[in-house]
Amino acid sequence: MKTQSAARIQSLFPVLLASLLVLGTAQLVFDSLKSGRSYVFQFYGKPEKQRKSVFVLPEDRMDDSCNLFEGQWVWDNVSYPLYKENSCPYLVKQTTCLKNGRPDSFYQNWRWQPNACKLPRFDPLKLLDILRDKRLMFIGDSVQRAQFESMVCLVQSVIPKGKKSFQRIPPRKIFKAKEYNASIEYYWAPFIVESNSDHATNHTVLKRLVNLDSISKHGKSWEGVDVLVFESYVWWMYRPQINATYGSVDNVEEYNITTAYRIALETWANWLESNINPHLQKVFFMSMSPTHLWSWEWKPGSNENCFNESYPIQGSYWGTGSNLAIMDIIHDILQELKINVTFLNITQLSEYRKDAHTTVFGERRGRLLTKEQRADPKNFADCIHWCLPGVPDTWNEILFAYLLQSYQNFL
Repeated sequence: MKTQSAARIQSLFPVLLASLLVLGTAQLVFDSLKSGRSYVFQFYGKPEKQRKSVFVLPEDRMDDSCNLFEGQWVWDNVSYPLYKENSCPYLVKQTTCLKNGRPDSFYQNWRWQPNACKLPRFDPLKLLDILRDKRLMFIGDSVQRAQFESMVCLVQSVIPKGKKSFQRIPPRKIFKAKEYNASIEYYWAPFIVESNSDHATNHTVLKRLVNLDSISKHGKSWEGVDVLVFESYVWWMYRPQINATYGSVDNVEEYNITTAYRIALETWANWLESNINPHLQKVFFMSMSPTHLWSWEWKPGSNENCFNESYPIQGSYWGTGSNLAIMDIIHDILQELKINVTFLNITQLSEYRKDAHTTVFGERRGRLLTKEQRADPKNFADCIHWCLPGVPDTWNEILFAYLLQSYQNFL
């Protein structure tokens, strides 16, 4: 009997040992979870660093019925601008209006106030937490590049030296926040689809040519990006017609602008539906950035442009620099898409800001204007691009509000 009992105990020993190991491992995992660490991952590699997770409060979010795009500009020289021009080393000379000699800085002190709700205050640390382990990419022309630079300036001051980097890898620019493993990027694609103006720096050509059904070359750089922000408008408006190809690259035809724009956006929409995972990626489309080329539109009887303007337009206004047919095309394409694309309609709010363009305090073809050119604003004032800090910061405040809205808290 003793022999049988000993044998039985001996046979149970491996089972008891295995049970103790399971219980011990379970206790180890439980303890590590309570302490905020997970040692179990040490079996497969280095343990993940403990991360501070952003927590979005109800008051941080806008109401679902809120329309951020209807409102007015209010004077606020206490909380605006959100950063200083000379504090951000990533701005290009095209947008540094004060440095380039602009005598007033009023354009920096206007805050967009929606009519029925509050635009969330931009919080750079909260945005960086939302972008942790993610990529945010702005895609478009030089107006979109200004929005990229604005976003970089909005966040870079809270990142310590040595913890951020900036690279130029044409046609991309890449800002990285190393501690967050996050990147804010820009990709030059003025027509979204491919064209003979796709070179990042040498894109001034005598005859623009757009390949309306070609986008795959660009698309390879967009694949897997977590947040994509597209924009394309002003390059289309150079002339009423544009040379383009569809099908064969050898078959060049002249297209009406609105026809070509619709075909290009259809090509873009097809790319999105084939390449975007709506569960993992977010896509935004910025509406057109308005121009203020003719002062008679807001000041009847005048014959100037946006030069020497210091205040926003008051009251209802829609200038000829914003094409309603293009707006309708964007609306149609987004309605037909099988995936969700958030439309950020910044056109109307930007229409009021005749005061915020670079005018003669920017660049033309990569060079600052000469004294003689500055003395001739009728012919040389730039009423397309924006000074920074300025209007593009508001576009990013709105983008931030939508990213906050969709962020899921993790307890």
